Amino acid sequence: MERTLSIQSENIQLAATLHYPKTKVERPDCCRWPLVIICHGFVGNRIGVDRLFVKAARELADAGSMVLRFDYAGCGESGGDYGAGGLSELVAQTRDVINYGVTMDCVDPSQITLLGHSLGGAVAVLTAAEDARVKSLILWSAVAYPYKDIVQIVGEKAHELANSRGSFDFLGYSFQPAFFESLQENKPLEATKRFKGDVYVLHGSSDVVIPSEYCFLYQRLFWMRASGQCDKDIIMGGDHTYSNQRSSEAVIEKTKDWLTYTAKRKKDWNDWVI
Repeated sequence: MERTLSIQSENIQLAATLHYPKTKVERPDCCRWPLVIICHGFVGNRIGVDRLFVKAARELADAGSMVLRFDYAGCGESGGDYGAGGLSELVAQTRDVINYGVTMDCVDPSQITLLGHSLGGAVAVLTAAEDARVKSLILWSAVAYPYKDIVQIVGEKAHELANSRGSFDFLGYSFQPAFFESLQENKPLEATKRFKGDVYVLHGSSDVVIPSEYCFLYQRLFWMRASGQCDKDIIMGGDHTYSNQRSSEAVIEKTKDWLTYTAKRKKDWNDWVI
């Protein structure tokens, strides 16, 4: 079952879709389910290129998770202006979505996962570093250097033009200087050390937008923490949005398997008493 809803974030309504698990099984925790929140990328939306997030949400729901995908302000069907704020605003909106998720009686607050794609991956890392309610992270083709990576997409003179004209137009979005300044100020790689949960990093081998080397960089930094594990996978032939059927099926299947494996591992270890 799927339900369209609206989530309040400051004075903005964020459009969202909630997916419920189809198969109900006996659970010892009064039928509370893990929650996966999908954070889309730069000028994206909750549907995803070639419906990637729709397909992922349905597959993960079938596997036993509640899934919440939403549009950031100014994207998709949400109100607001995407280019007026910056990463701090995206983090705040993500936390408001978490606020909504944990109020649902059917959600297990000890099993909250953020799944972030591209710039949404960087936002997911920054959010998890601030919000202890996030227990797991899944990063798909995650941005590592927000300013460098986004400026490479929109053009090297974008920030300069935004400063001189007051805004910069890209694909119909109007980006103000504050947006580019936030990209410079927020550093997801440094934030990795503040997250204590488990992480799964995936990247397409044929990604020409965000380098696949970031996958190895993120894993190395996450492994340097005192707690939490980090797994990684390279999706062979996958581009930035996993646009061919083989790579989209692979990234979703691997994500689904990792969530199942991680949940089982935590349950097994929790049964040990020292």
